[in-house]
Amino acid sequence: MTLRSRLAVGLVTISIILVGPLVFAIQSLYGLRDDARELRDRDLAASLLLGRLREGLNDLRRQELALLFAKDAASRDAMDHQITQVAALVDSLRHFQLSEYSRSIATSIIQIANVAPAEYGAALASKTKTADSLSAHVFVPALNHADSSVRVAEHELRDRTAVRVNNETTRISATATWSIASLGLALLIAAVLAYRLTRSISSPIEELKSGMRAVADGDLGYQVEIPTNRADEFSQLADSFREMTRQLTELDKLKAEFVSVASHELKTPINVMIGYLQLLDEGVYGSLTPEQIEVHKTVAAQADTLLRLVKRLLDVSRFEAGGGRLEPRAVKVAHLADELERAFDVLARQREIEFSVQRGSDVPEQVYWDLDRIHEVLGNLLSNAFKFTPRSGSVELAFDSADSGVRIVVRDTGAGIPKDQLPRIFDKFYQADNQRAAGAAAGTGLGLAIAKQIVDAHGGTITCDSTPGVGTVFTITLPVRATRRTSASRSIPVSVA
Repeated sequence: MTLRSRLAVGLVTISIILVGPLVFAIQSLYGLRDDARELRDRDLAASLLLGRLREGLNDLRRQELALLFAKDAASRDAMDHQITQVAALVDSLRHFQLSEYSRSIATSIIQIANVAPAEYGAALASKTKTADSLSAHVFVPALNHADSSVRVAEHELRDRTAVRVNNETTRISATATWSIASLGLALLIAAVLAYRLTRSISSPIEELKSGMRAVADGDLGYQVEIPTNRADEFSQLADSFREMTRQLTELDKLKAEFVSVASHELKTPINVMIGYLQLLDEGVYGSLTPEQIEVHKTVAAQADTLLRLVKRLLDVSRFEAGGGRLEPRAVKVAHLADELERAFDVLARQREIEFSVQRGSDVPEQVYWDLDRIHEVLGNLLSNAFKFTPRSGSVELAFDSADSGVRIVVRDTGAGIPKDQLPRIFDKFYQADNQRAAGAAAGTGLGLAIAKQIVDAHGGTITCDSTPGVGTVFTITLPVRATRRTSASRSIPVSVA
């Protein structure tokens, strides 16, 4: 699935998940609306009808009393009309699930309707006792029974309505709870999907960024951990990255081979030039004029510089090709420290820099290193320390014991190295931006690269920590005994503090 398709599917899925609780809530609201309508159209209407029926019965009671007292045709007609209206209301009560009460009230109304003509006749004929007897024994009891049935029906209707209201309240609460729960669940699922979708995109991006940063820092062997079976654009990018690093590695090897061959080929003509310069200096070809002597000195100095550069290039090429052999032998650590202290004491005095050599009490007395190579490493580090430290500064060389051997620290209060440049200071030909602080000609950028190769060949590590304007600290950790081997026998990555 392509990245675009994955995004589309993910967004659609998240939308559906979030819309689900909304649909559920809407359906629940529709159900509540229907129940409210039913409550309004049935129970409320039944309550109103029972109220009207009770009022009708009360009116009928008043009309009956009016007939007994007035004893005229108008009262008779009014009472007859009221009986008809009450009968109509009772008939309407059957449609509201109150059929039992409707039948009971209807029976009473029928009794009233049957006895009413006799009561009319007795009242109009001034047969007061007969009319009162019919009223007391038939009309009023039937009317009271109907009124009692209406009140019981109202009471049951109120109870039924209360139960329905309680049920609807419970249903509303349950709907609200389920809506909130479903919304929370939907948000959780959507968040998980969004996180997975984001991770499926951000993880390979971060991996590619790390790979590009590693390549920029010179690590051409970095492997991006992006599966090749991904069916999206990141798989293609990973393949392109791997192909790029492969080609860059081949180019780096070609460059190293070219430097090695070129350095070797340059060494012979340079030696020939230096030989002829020595012959000129010895007067084999005659005496030189003062002007020629000055020119001779300049050319000789430049030839020596060129020869040192070629030798450094050959050293780097040998170590990279596995030809930089070590010759370990017994070395007294105290003697090594004394030699370095004597060698750099004059330079410290000339530059007015405080130079000290610290010797730990628990440092091994004897180690097995390639003395010339270690001299080269420490000499390079100390030379750089004096080079970048201003007057009145300090340089310190310290020997101390470590878990696996000896720790050597070169500390100065010089210009320092920017943090972003620390990972590349051991690369060939790389020079930090602090060269102008040295107040001298820039170097070749090979000294630290050779130092790293020598330390790695000894099975040790070299790290650097630096703060611009404060100083730099190089820390070397070496085993007590280095085996006789080439640099290709062991490859230890250099870490930078």
